[in-house]
Amino acid sequence: MWCKNCNIETNENICSICGDETVEDTPTEVYWCDECKVPVMQAVTQADKGVCPRCGKPMAYLSMDIRPVFPEERLLIEILLKNQPYQWAEKSVWASNNRYYIDGKSVALPNKLFKEADADIYVEQLEKYKDENPKTHFKNIIEIFVEANKTRLNYLINEAHEFISRSASKFAEENIVLSFSGGKDSTVTADLAIKALSDPSLVHIFGNTTLEFPFTVEYVNRYRRSHPQAIFKIAKNNEQIFQDVCEDIGPPARMMRWCCSMFKTGPIARVINSLYRNQQILTFYGIRKSESVSRSKYNRIEDDAESVKIQQQTVASPIFFWKDMDIWLYILSEKIDFNEAYRLGYDRVGCWCCPNNNQRAQFLSRIYMPEQSKRWRKFLIEFARKIGKPDAKEYVDSGAWKARQGGNGLSAAGDVKIRFTNCTTEDHAKIYRLVRPMDSEFLNMMTPFGRVAPELGQKLLYEVLVLDTRTNVPVLSIQPFEQDGYEHAVKVRTMNVKDHEALQHMIGYQVRKFNACHKCLKCESLCKQGAISISEEGYHIDPLKCIRCKMCVTAKYLRGGCMMDKYLRTKG
Repeated sequence: MWCKNCNIETNENICSICGDETVEDTPTEVYWCDECKVPVMQAVTQADKGVCPRCGKPMAYLSMDIRPVFPEERLLIEILLKNQPYQWAEKSVWASNNRYYIDGKSVALPNKLFKEADADIYVEQLEKYKDENPKTHFKNIIEIFVEANKTRLNYLINEAHEFISRSASKFAEENIVLSFSGGKDSTVTADLAIKALSDPSLVHIFGNTTLEFPFTVEYVNRYRRSHPQAIFKIAKNNEQIFQDVCEDIGPPARMMRWCCSMFKTGPIARVINSLYRNQQILTFYGIRKSESVSRSKYNRIEDDAESVKIQQQTVASPIFFWKDMDIWLYILSEKIDFNEAYRLGYDRVGCWCCPNNNQRAQFLSRIYMPEQSKRWRKFLIEFARKIGKPDAKEYVDSGAWKARQGGNGLSAAGDVKIRFTNCTTEDHAKIYRLVRPMDSEFLNMMTPFGRVAPELGQKLLYEVLVLDTRTNVPVLSIQPFEQDGYEHAVKVRTMNVKDHEALQHMIGYQVRKFNACHKCLKCESLCKQGAISISEEGYHIDPLKCIRCKMCVTAKYLRGGCMMDKYLRTKG
C-alpha cells in the first residue's frame, strides 16, 4: 500500500499518519548500483531514491523493469553475438525484453537477429560449451541482489500476505483454489497463498493444454512431489487434438485464440464444476498488471460476469502490481524451485506455439524444441497455401499468420452464417437453414427459453412447443420444414412474448451453435449452474440445472452467441 499524501509505503488500508486511504499500486523504477553490480527496485517518490540501500552509493536509473539472465541464456547470447563463450561469465547480466545489460551497460538485440538465426548452428555450439559454462559468479551476484532489495521484498511479502488473508476470509477454506500453470507467476502466487493461509493442502488446478513446454511438464511433476499435501487436479481436454482443430478452423491467432477456451479455460471449468457444482469459489491467479495492456485493465479482485472467464469463480491476484524483477526477487530469495525454461531465456512459458510468442521465444523453441518447431512451421505453410496466400513461406516467417482474422478460405466458415427467411404464412415465424436435420440436440438447445415439451404440438407436423417455466404458456413453436435452397431447415414461431425480434435473435444464436459448434467449451465455462456439457455426443443443456438466465444466448457475455462467430466469420 502507498499513501500519496505522506509518500510512504505501509501495510495498512488507512495511513496511520494522516488517516487517508492508501492505494495498492506504487510506481517503481529500477536503478543500477555500479558498486554492487546489481539492479535495485525503488518507489519513484521515496526520499532516498537513487541511493543504494546496501552500500550507500549513488545509483543511476536503468529501466522500468528487468529480469536476471541465467548462465544458460548468457552463453547462448554470447554465441549469438559471436563473442567468446564465457566472455560475460564474471559480469552481472540482466535483461528487459531484447535489451541486455552487462554490468549496467546496454546491448540491444534486434528481432531480426532472432528471426534469421540458423538454429542448427547454435545447437551445435551450445552442446560444445555448455558443460564448462561457469555459474559461480552468477550465484554471488544473486546473493548481493537479494541483500540490496530486502526492504522491497519484505514489503511485497507483507502486503501480499495481508491481501490473501483478507480475500480468503470471505470464503470457506475448502472453496479456495490455486490456478497453477507451471510458470513463475503462478509458482509465486501458490507459495504466497500456502504461507499466508498456513495451508499446504490447498486445491491446485493445472490446466494441461497439451501444448506445454517439456520443461513445464517436468516442473509440474517436481512441484507435485515436493508438495505432497496439496490437492492437485489436472484439467485436460481429452476429446480434442490441437492439430486436428487447426486443420478444421485454422491455427489460433492473436485476436482469435480459440485454444484458450478449448484447451485451458474449458477443461478447468469442468474440474471446478466436478469439485464444487454451483458453489462460488475464490481462485488465486498469477495475473500481473504489467504483463500486457489487456491485463492492465483487470481489477485485483474480479467477479464481474463480463470479466471472469469461469463464472463460478471470484479471481484474486496477490501479485497484480508486481514487476518481473519482484517475481525473481521472491523466487531467488525464498529459494523456490522453478521452471527450467526461464534459465534458457524464455520470459513466458505458456503454450510453446502461442501466436503471442515473440521472435526470441520462437528462436529458443527452434533450438530446444527443433522437431516440434519444424512440424509447426510446415503445417502453417500448408495452411497458408490452403487459404490462398501467394507467398506462404513469407506469410509464415514474417509472422503475418498471427494477425489472421476470420475464416477466409475455410469450408467451416459457412456454418456460422445464420441464414433464414421470414415465413409468409405466419406472423413472428422464421425458417432457419440447418446443416443437418433437426433432432433432439436442436430441441434441447431451446432449454434456455423454457420447458421443451415434445408431447405437445401437432403430431402430424412434428411440432414441439416450448413453455414458459413460470406460466406454462407456449413461447415457441418448433417444427422441421422444407424450404427452397435449404437442404435442412426448421421453422421457429415465437408466441405470447413482448419482443418477438429479441427472442428470434437469441434463437438465431442457438441455430449458429447447432450448425457450427466445434466444442470450444466456452459455453461450459459461462454457465454458473454447470448445466451445459459438451462431449462427443454433442451439446447438451440439463433442464434440471438450467435457471433460464440466458447468459449463453446474450451477446454481452458471448458475442454472436457462439465463439465460432468470431473465429470463422467472413466479410460479405
